[in-house]
Amino acid sequence: MNLAGIDLLAKAPLADGDLLVGGRWLPAADGRTYPVYDPATGEVIREVSSAGPRDAHAAIEAARSAAADWRATPARRRSEVLHDTFALMREHRDTLARLIVLENGKALRDALAEVGYAAEFFRWFAEEAVRIGSSFGDAPGGGFRHVVRRHPVGVTAFVTPWNFPAAMATRKIAPALAAGCPVLLKPAPETPLTALAVAALLTEAGLPAGLLNVLPTDRAPEVVSAWLDDERVRKFSFTGSTATGRLLLEQAAANVVNVTMELGGNAPFVVCADADVDAAVHSAMDAKMRGGGEVCIAANRFYVHTDVAAEFTEKFGAAMSAVRTGPGLEEGVALGPMINQAAVDKIRSLVDDAVTRGARIAARGTVPGGPGHFYPATVLVDVPDDARILHEEVFGPVAPISTFTDEDEMLTRANSTVHGLASYVCSRDLGRALRIAERLEAGMVGVNRGLLSDPAAPFGGVKQSGLGREGGREGIEAFLETQYIALDWPN
Repeated sequence: MNLAGIDLLAKAPLADGDLLVGGRWLPAADGRTYPVYDPATGEVIREVSSAGPRDAHAAIEAARSAAADWRATPARRRSEVLHDTFALMREHRDTLARLIVLENGKALRDALAEVGYAAEFFRWFAEEAVRIGSSFGDAPGGGFRHVVRRHPVGVTAFVTPWNFPAAMATRKIAPALAAGCPVLLKPAPETPLTALAVAALLTEAGLPAGLLNVLPTDRAPEVVSAWLDDERVRKFSFTGSTATGRLLLEQAAANVVNVTMELGGNAPFVVCADADVDAAVHSAMDAKMRGGGEVCIAANRFYVHTDVAAEFTEKFGAAMSAVRTGPGLEEGVALGPMINQAAVDKIRSLVDDAVTRGARIAARGTVPGGPGHFYPATVLVDVPDDARILHEEVFGPVAPISTFTDEDEMLTRANSTVHGLASYVCSRDLGRALRIAERLEAGMVGVNRGLLSDPAAPFGGVKQSGLGREGGREGIEAFLETQYIALDWPN
């Protein structure tokens, strides 16, 4: 695979195709391809092989064939492969970031941050790989011993989204390989090239053939159904919308497949009366504008106490208006294009709905002329509770502000959603902030900070925002089965 200006992918022998199956780069079995677009221009970057059901089954067979040897590989060796991949990602940071910008559109500074974050999953789980423990002890009643072992769950299948094409892949791949499991990966059709680059680096780091199989495709239901219908697939992890997650849960249930789901969010951002407004604005920019707002944990609803609402709105609006929008590789750009025109259309419809219901546009940036799927950074005020934008994930650079005076009433509004992924609280009073954080129905809460994600911490939500956790010590547990052995031990 050769891409103008992107030499990393040329390291892998991808000339014959873009599917990685059993250590070989292959075309789709039926020869099908599909185009990958640059969101900043709308132009085709290149045609990519599109996997189908036959490729999906071949990948399962390759993974299953490689499973036994990897399971028996000492944890130290598995750790070394992950450490080496971490080093390679750091070495190729700039190239990987430019590739992300090319197919995802995000600003280069965001892409560089993503590569660093994505690489850290390999380092963290390289360290966790050697800490998978077993236990041995006496039965309380005497006469025998308990032996508790941890084993890899088996063949794992992953579906990752387009908004973090490197990090969402490594957050799943790293713990699975660390635990001793082979991997099937279907990257988002919009952003397959980054996943292929990560796969090339894992191969360079010495990962044996068959342990990572990557299948780009524009016919995801056929590939994913083939995986979930095969009893050899024992673990499935999905990051994406709640609606799609519900359908996949139904499919996984047929074979009682172990699942992890990281689904949609609708994060509230609370600014208390005693908040440091300047610090709150800084946190709000982090929570709203990272990745152009196309982030599941992005602040989606702003609840600002009336005592500081005018000051916060003025300063936040000024910061949002100053955001430079344009192609992600241009110097000084902080907001790149949205992923496609459908995303722009959805954002516009949510803003139009809010304005129709009485909201006002308090601040708005500008967008470049010409092609590309751009939407300006926007702040809305006087947003009524029945506006769609407070109930649907906007997934873009729009911040709707509502005010509050009563803490209990605000919490009722903040928790009035089926989602519960992330929340944010700003207050100088740590006791107040923790009290609010503990009452927010969310799997993660940022207190006086707008950046939450850390490979060393458990990532996940409550309610319809998902099942299970990724990252942290919990991240590797998702790929392990517990076996108990009762060992006769005469007194």
